[in-house]
Amino acid sequence: MHTAGFRWPVTGVVLAGGASRRMGKDKAFLELAGRPLILHVLDRMAELCQEVLIVASDVSRYAGLGTRVVPDVFPGVGVLGGLHAGLRAAQHDLILAVGCDMPFLNPALLRAFVVWAEGYDVVALRRGEQVETLHAAYRRTCLPAMEAVIRAGQQRIISFFPYVRVRYIAREEAEALDPGLRSFRNVNTPQDWESLLAEVERAR
Repeated sequence: MHTAGFRWPVTGVVLAGGASRRMGKDKAFLELAGRPLILHVLDRMAELCQEVLIVASDVSRYAGLGTRVVPDVFPGVGVLGGLHAGLRAAQHDLILAVGCDMPFLNPALLRAFVVWAEGYDVVALRRGEQVETLHAAYRRTCLPAMEAVIRAGQQRIISFFPYVRVRYIAREEAEALDPGLRSFRNVNTPQDWESLLAEVERAR
């Protein structure tokens, strides 16, 4: 089951946020090694997942990437709305949700999240008080609770967690497969992007 080339019956959901205010431009189309950042993420997810889709508020912007794109069902609700839309559109019961700006995704860690999800609705890394809600696993059973909190006007992703079965992964468990937790690196500011480019250059 852990051999290279095996694709799991899971949907990879890549959230493309669109207007990246702190970056000043759309993060998804920042160029890394001659290709848009989001394509690196899509490729990595496609190695592992039988289905991959993009959730975006502006579907047309991502239509040329060769991957199914779905819009938010509840626009303006941020990442929670994106997760809801991805879960609703997914062919599979379980999704792995990541951001479009996470180029260091680790297949071994993503596979572990699928295994850890057995018997749970959500699997997420917790570091102290912080819960990593992207690079996490969500099951379709979350949909009623998600919809209830959205209709109640809540936008925090973890607002539905009390109503579902959540497994929190400790930092040590994740670092055993992904030293330094590089998988969780993302890009929010121009400084983040320069740092990431320098890291890629050093790795070469």
